[in-house]
Amino acid sequence: MLLTISHFAWSRWSAFFANFGQFAKGFIYTLGMSACALLLALLLGIIFGAMSSSKHKVLKGIARVYVELFQNTPLLVQFVVVYYGLTIISNGLIMLSTFFTAVLCVGVYHGAYISEVIRSGIEAVPRGQTEAALSQGFTYSQTMSMIILPQAVRTILPPMTNQVVSLIKNTSTVAIISGADIIFTAKAWAYESTNYVPAFAGAALLYFIMCFPLATWARHKEEENKNSYAL
Repeated sequence: MLLTISHFAWSRWSAFFANFGQFAKGFIYTLGMSACALLLALLLGIIFGAMSSSKHKVLKGIARVYVELFQNTPLLVQFVVVYYGLTIISNGLIMLSTFFTAVLCVGVYHGAYISEVIRSGIEAVPRGQTEAALSQGFTYSQTMSMIILPQAVRTILPPMTNQVVSLIKNTSTVAIISGADIIFTAKAWAYESTNYVPAFAGAALLYFIMCFPLATWARHKEEENKNSYAL
């Protein structure tokens, strides 16, 4: 019982606050990694989402392979394959940094999920609008960017925001390759100081600060959409 209580002693928490600068660096690292991975995921999501909703069988097939491959393999395995596998295969010629590996793996992984969100949003827009635009001389890319996607945004935003929340949390997998994110910082400091409860409770709080506002906003937008459809 004394051992359990000692893990929550104020002295351990004061040590955490005294070393909070380390966690702040991990927080900034995680934010930067999340932002870069999100940009990549959005780019891939828009491209493959548009491809998967096209009439071209080859494009749809390529998009389907991409989605199924990354949705059905663990992100941790993708980290190991990219970070260690590429170095082994290239005999050390290709050595990616932990930051770039995280951006690449998390971005490509969530791009598959975002492409499905965008595909469902595109399919929610009446098909006749695409046909009308194409009949007026618009190209498929112009139709998507100027007519369909702007209308699909309202449907896409809530699930897209949920994907952003998942993306932020999944950046924690970079700890497996010693990326300097929040989780790796918590592990390293906890191992060094034996203050495991403050370390990981503090890490959880930092993720909560990033994710809770986004999740709340997504729920609010979803409720707005439901109410507007009910009217």
